[in-house]
Amino acid sequence: MNQEIRIKETSSINVENGFIINGFPSTGLTSAIATELIINTSNFQMAATIDSDYFPPISIIKNGAPNYPTRIFVNNDLKAAIFSSYIVLDVSLHRNVARMMLNWASEKKCSTIISSITIRSDSQEIMGIASTGDARGKLVDSGIKIVENAAIPGIPGVLLNEGMTNAQNVIVLLVGSKSDAPDLRAAYSLCDGLSKLVPGISCNLSLLEKQAKQIEQEMEQVETESRDLSSSMYR
Repeated sequence: MNQEIRIKETSSINVENGFIINGFPSTGLTSAIATELIINTSNFQMAATIDSDYFPPISIIKNGAPNYPTRIFVNNDLKAAIFSSYIVLDVSLHRNVARMMLNWASEKKCSTIISSITIRSDSQEIMGIASTGDARGKLVDSGIKIVENAAIPGIPGVLLNEGMTNAQNVIVLLVGSKSDAPDLRAAYSLCDGLSKLVPGISCNLSLLEKQAKQIEQEMEQVETESRDLSSSMYR
């Protein structure tokens, strides 16, 4: 099978000198929930689909219409794009997904990629790590504490390493959560951190409380169905 990750753009995209937000879940669902809420509250529109022969063959039905589980949403006025995913990808795909994102950012002349991970912590303070001096400056200007020592796994870790090598601005936000399960506080903290870095985006707290559980349940259902599908295909 072809492991190439394909992006098919369906509308015009202008994120030059702007931001890409990574919503692929790799260490919990908090990032996926937060980005989905930002999409719903900050006027982002679907602008591209993402697919690969190695992605689970599944369609997400919303309001009676089929949707790819991995898509790109864009707000051209804010010069911001969100990579959104309803599926948790196998770790073997993390490098390719990160490189796809970096290549797309370079092609679109995007200034900065922002990713995140959830860590076990009682602290509500959001912290950050940067791949370049310029990205580090963005954290300082936003009042986000810089982490000096950490181990960053998954897609965010690859983004940092290759961003450093290629001199591309990558920021990874660390969000504290009391448990491995997503919680409202962690999702809202991440939304708040993203709003400090990307001018114009917002996350409505009342909407967060209403939709977070629904989004979490939808994503867990997709993960379960994908796992069941894989089991039936290869047994």
